[in-house]
Amino acid sequence: MLRYWSIFLIFSIVFSFGIYTYIFEQTEAKNPQIIIQKKPILFGSKNKPVNIFDISDKRIRILYFGFTRCPDICPTSLAMLAGALNKINNKQQAKIRPIFISLDPERDSADHTAQYAHYFNPMIEGLAAPLDVITPLANKYGVIFRKVKLENSALKYTVDHNSYFYFVKPDGTLITKVPHTLTPRPIIEAIEKLTTT
Repeated sequence: MLRYWSIFLIFSIVFSFGIYTYIFEQTEAKNPQIIIQKKPILFGSKNKPVNIFDISDKRIRILYFGFTRCPDICPTSLAMLAGALNKINNKQQAKIRPIFISLDPERDSADHTAQYAHYFNPMIEGLAAPLDVITPLANKYGVIFRKVKLENSALKYTVDHNSYFYFVKPDGTLITKVPHTLTPRPIIEAIEKLTTT
């Protein structure tokens, strides 16, 4: 009798797993956004599509989220990133991929974002994408941002956001993050630690 119960229990577990797998596959097929979010496509210079999580590119990504009309935090942060890039050696530079991602697709075109990023350092890529692509990507790393109206201003609104440098693997996995800084030193230290083999 115990043997029959064991066989029944095993059959029930296998059957339940099969049902779960089928339901999950059907949900994923009906909701392609699940797949799209794994490999978000952004746009850079000349509106060229860019897959920032191309695993054939082994460089560590340094992601910074902001917007080109940011009055102080973004320019300061990108200046610190540029300062760090100028201080590290060529071998270390070859192992990293710094990327500025706009949180303001309404005003920041891909080409303009690329030009803005290159102004600080030619190594820094500037990328933009529609909000439905940017939002899940930002949420993945805990980026907090919101559109805030500006009364009696020609800008009409600004984008409040937190300020971190996110160091991520080629597949998008977060390695570490460096908070807003007024000196390149913390960024340099993170780069040196992650590029030392």
